[in-house]
Amino acid sequence: MVNWVSELSGMKIAVVGGMIVDGTGSPWFYSNIYISDGIISKIGHEWEERPEVVIDASGQVVCPGFIDMHGHSDYSLLVNPFAESKVRQGVTTEVIGQCGFSLAPINDWSAEYLEKTMPDHIKGHVSVDWRTMDEYLNKLEERRTSINVVPFIGHGTVRMNVLRFENREPTEEELEEMKGYVREGMEAGAFGLSTGLIYPPSSYAKTEEIVELCKVVAEYKGMYASHIRGESDTLIEAVKEAIEIGEKSGCRVEISHFKASGKRNWGKTKVTCRIVEEARERGVEVAFDFYPYTASSTGLDVLLPQWALEGGVEAMLRRLRDPEARREIRSYMEDRVRRGKYADKEVYDIIRITDFAPNRGIQGKTVAEISKEWGLDPYETVFELLLRSEGRVGIIIHGMNEEDLLRVMRHPLSCVGSDSSCYAKYGPLSETRPHPRAYGTFARVLGYYSRERKILTMEEAIRKMTSAPASRLRLFRRGLIREGFHADLVVFDPRKVIDRATYLDPHQYAEGINYVLVNGEIVVEKGEHTKARPGKVLRFSK
Repeated sequence: MVNWVSELSGMKIAVVGGMIVDGTGSPWFYSNIYISDGIISKIGHEWEERPEVVIDASGQVVCPGFIDMHGHSDYSLLVNPFAESKVRQGVTTEVIGQCGFSLAPINDWSAEYLEKTMPDHIKGHVSVDWRTMDEYLNKLEERRTSINVVPFIGHGTVRMNVLRFENREPTEEELEEMKGYVREGMEAGAFGLSTGLIYPPSSYAKTEEIVELCKVVAEYKGMYASHIRGESDTLIEAVKEAIEIGEKSGCRVEISHFKASGKRNWGKTKVTCRIVEEARERGVEVAFDFYPYTASSTGLDVLLPQWALEGGVEAMLRRLRDPEARREIRSYMEDRVRRGKYADKEVYDIIRITDFAPNRGIQGKTVAEISKEWGLDPYETVFELLLRSEGRVGIIIHGMNEEDLLRVMRHPLSCVGSDSSCYAKYGPLSETRPHPRAYGTFARVLGYYSRERKILTMEEAIRKMTSAPASRLRLFRRGLIREGFHADLVVFDPRKVIDRATYLDPHQYAEGINYVLVNGEIVVEKGEHTKARPGKVLRFSK
């Protein structure tokens, strides 16, 4: 094909000779796909008119672009709009505003807080100069991204606007103010509301508060997506709470990164999958997503008790500097270790640092390894890491088992979400050491779990990445290869597709993804990014 096509948009393109996997889960078939003005105009072997560009897909699979059901690129797409780590594994659309955190709608206080607490590799590259959801989405549109974006409203952001980091119930007036922010976000095109019920301030909300806010979302036919209140000891109760919120509010429900964390909780997905199935039998539209790894990623402050996080980051740091408060925090952490039946070393051997701006050299090391280097016990090491970084420490926790992962992966209600931001092998987004899922999620499902281990058929794996999330999100005319649908497409080599990112060397692009088209424009060509930015902010309309 001609080498300059990637610089042009609106061209007539033909993808010929490929094995088409249409996204429904049906077996692949041979055909050609014709694209005109960003739309799939014809599927078949007859040429309506001669295309300007022909992509030879012989021996390769052609499928819909992958939809990342759970992403966190709210900041990173503003820093680097090319979405390198995502689009190079076939992602054409990402859902943002997850786990209760979104960058809009906000007020002046929240904007100042975001400026102070944004990740170190983002600082200096993003100025929080918007307030409304519409203004934020306009900024994304002006930035022109390589992938499409599906926005959600973060409950934690809404609560922070009104109550800051106070651990209490809102008054009637405050609840109405929170509803106003949710309504504003939905009017601007948000697809729903997300919660992060282990993260302050979202974690301070009682169930009824979330139900009331979700009633506003339900007026717009939106979705409730939840990082539930517990993924370990209280997992079963937390899944039931998410379903209760959907049942009482009228929202459909997406349970994020469905899992069971901690050895004593392994196997609980048998119960939680059944709970979800029973809810659907009652008429509750609930489903879940997963990523294909047995380690999670979060912030180091999740190890602290909720009361230690009240008031925000600065209040937490003051407590860590106060000897009495520090002793109480340590006592809580020691008790958690005892109840978990782990030795201290075992707990801190499974926690690996991913982001520590004061000393990038310790990124990739475990807390236990750093403890030994610093001559401190693991608890004091955690405190020092938080203090030296002003509370900004990213971690990976190896806390799940593969039996649960495979059960969730095989379940017909699951779809795929990376739970990650976009990264790149260059610039600010290369400075941290992220979870490998940022680069490998979708290629890992296709290459490792489908081709090599036969856990899923290729067609079913692709369904979980395309039509399943599109259907849940109500993304009409995306997620399938159909005439009249938007031309978000992936062409990959089924023999070679695989993830290359590892926990110790995560900045490695996936292999075997040869072409990616977003809205009919070529973004990945022969495995390389073309620097095209045809992505759109997709705004929800009921």
